[in-house]
Formats: sequence, structure tokens, C-alpha cells
Amino acid sequence: MREHLAAQLARLWRYALVLSGRRDVAEDLVQATCLRALERAEQFQPGTRIDHWLLTILHSIWMNEVRSRRIRMGRGFVDPEVALTTDGIATAESQVFANEMVARVQALPEAQRATVFLAYVEEMTYRETADILGIPIGTVMSRLSGARATLVAATGVKGKS
Repeated sequence: MREHLAAQLARLWRYALVLSGRRDVAEDLVQATCLRALERAEQFQPGTRIDHWLLTILHSIWMNEVRSRRIRMGRGFVDPEVALTTDGIATAESQVFANEMVARVQALPEAQRATVFLAYVEEMTYRETADILGIPIGTVMSRLSGARATLVAATGVKGKS
């Protein structure tokens, strides 16, 4: 279990950072997720995807934290320059655009932000995203549609008439 868990740490950390918007909170979430996964290793069903199981655990822990602390939606934005790293090859223009996009995504309501991350960054299917978030697939589609509309409006690009 430990070797499978270690292989998923970067993915867990990215999702925790998207949810929380803070590096220190993300680290705590990943640590709590790893601890719970190790404590409940017998609950993992062989033949299923461990990444989905771990992301579901992480999401559950986050939602419990949100409920217990009554964190309001939209708090805890990540500074795009801190969250986005570049390899030095990208042009300054693409870096600026990427920073702007990260900021726009981070400005989305938490529910949309988590959905966008799982569906677009982690490339999960709508069904997989719905299962991890514990919501109907129609809600996933609705959140993604709303997020796309918000992001398009923020870029000033006009849609097709």
C-alpha cells in the first residue's frame, strides 16, 4: 500500500492545493489522507483505481474541514506566481496568460474549482469526477458549464451568437 500511496503524493498535493488554496493546508490534507488510507487499507478494493480512492478520501476530509470550520466559498486563493512553476522555455506572454488563467480558475467558487481540476487537469471522466465529489453527473456538467462561462466572460472573448 505504501508504494502505491507514494506514487500518488504529487497528484494528491495538487488536488489539496486546488481545494484549499494554501500550501500549508494542502500539506495537512495530504498527510491526513495518507494516514486515513493506511489506517483503512483493508477497505481498498483490489482491481479498482487507487488514485480515485485516495482522491475521494482527500475530498471527504476537506469537506469535513469545511463543515467544521464553516469556511465560506471562495476563500483561500492561491497566488498564481507561487502555484505556477515554469521551466524557463515558455515565453513571457504565455507565462502571463497562464498566471491570469490560474488566477481566474482560483477565483471560481470552490465547488466549480474542484470540478474543473478533476475533469480538466486530472482528466477524469464526468462519472469519475461525480463519484469523487459525491454528486450527480448532471451537477458535474452544470458546474463545468458554469465555470466555462465564467472563464470565457473573464477573458472578454465573445461566444458564438
